[in-house]
Amino acid sequence: MALTLTKLLLFSFLISSVVLATKSELLTSKREKLTRFHLYVQVKTTGSNATVTIVAQASTTNQSATSFGLVDVFDNALTAGHEMSSKNVGRVQGMEAFASQSEVALSTFQNFVFTEGKYNGSSLTVVGRNVLSLKVREMPIVGGTGVFRMARGYAQTSTYLSDLKNGLLVVVYDFFVYHY
Repeated sequence: MALTLTKLLLFSFLISSVVLATKSELLTSKREKLTRFHLYVQVKTTGSNATVTIVAQASTTNQSATSFGLVDVFDNALTAGHEMSSKNVGRVQGMEAFASQSEVALSTFQNFVFTEGKYNGSSLTVVGRNVLSLKVREMPIVGGTGVFRMARGYAQTSTYLSDLKNGLLVVVYDFFVYHY
């Protein structure tokens, strides 16, 4: 009886080891790769087709921090080039809040949703602090879907064009994405 129980336990251990090794091999069968690409975000702040909407604004007694407490949501065009007529490859959707009393800095989360090209059906999520006074800002990529499943990395952004008179803003993004 003891010999049969020992054989059963050894057999169970052997089967469990094979199953775990197979599952582990499936998870690691793809190699992690680095993908780098460059895109533009087209922002329209005014007019009937504005892509940014203010949803909240806190009252403040500090006159030097007039934007502190401002929260907006956005759904901006993601394009291959800096011109508004450039090929549209997706949308950038998310929310941002001015979150500093001492500088113009945003706390932001953005979903880059791809609708064209080789990344069609995929998305990347960028969350972080965006200090607008810096020429180049860097924010972490915290995840993704589709081609970018299990993504990590960073995005560098800078302002390409700021036309306050016409309510236009073009922001360039350089992505450095590790994914499987």
